[in-house]
Amino acid sequence: QVQLVESGGGLVQPGGSLRLSCAASGRDFSAYAMAWYRQAPGKQRELVARLSTNGNTNYAVSVKGRFTISRDNAKNTVYLQMNSLKPEDTAVYYCNADRVLSPTVKWNYWGQGTQVTVSS
Repeated sequence: QVQLVESGGGLVQPGGSLRLSCAASGRDFSAYAMAWYRQAPGKQRELVARLSTNGNTNYAVSVKGRFTISRDNAKNTVYLQMNSLKPEDTAVYYCNADRVLSPTVKWNYWGQGTQVTVSS
C-alpha cells in the first residue's frame, strides 16, 4: 500500500514558477514509476509527466521544455518543477504511482491533488 500526499500548489502569475512535491509512504518507493497528471474544470484528466524506474521520462507536448519531473528515492518524493507557467496550466495536479508486478497484476495509487492556478 502506498499513500501519496501532494504539496506546493497555489496561485502564480503567468510566466512564474512552482514546484510540486509528492511524498510517498510505504515500501519500495524506487520500484514505482511516478507520474503527474492534471485535470482542468470540464476536461479529462491528462498525463503531464512520467518518470519510470529506469529514469526514462515522457512529457505532454504542451509542457515539454517547461516542466521537469524528478525523484529523490532517499526521501520517497517526486517533484514537478513548472516554469514559464501559462493560464492553460491551471488545473488540479495529481501524483500517481504505478508498479507492474506481472502481466495481470498492477498496483496503482493516486494522491488527493493540489490546485495550481495561473492568473494575473
